[in-house]
Amino acid sequence: MDFCPECGTRLAIKREQNEERVSVALNCSKCGYSQPIESEESIKQKNALNSTHEIVTVIGEEEAKLRTMPTLKIECPKCENGEAYWWMVQTRSADESPTQFFRCTKCNHTWRENA
Repeated sequence: MDFCPECGTRLAIKREQNEERVSVALNCSKCGYSQPIESEESIKQKNALNSTHEIVTVIGEEEAKLRTMPTLKIECPKCENGEAYWWMVQTRSADESPTQFFRCTKCNHTWRENA
């Protein structure tokens, strides 16, 4: 989402077509500011980045090998080891508490708890 540099209003996509070419621009409905866009491909890429569906990343195998994550004394439900790495991810809406993940330092078993 882009905003007008002159008045701060949200810019809308405006597409105009004539006999020779198609032009696409971001236009301000309040002050008339216009910012041309090179191609429709850039619009598609921008919309893909602004998608409401975001990817939730859980720590992968390579990141787990770094050994820079904080640890906690907690019993692993799989091997009963007494220490695990932990991290938190906002997996649900912002008004709900985050999910806390644990990964055993011995067997790499991963489990979660909703905080």
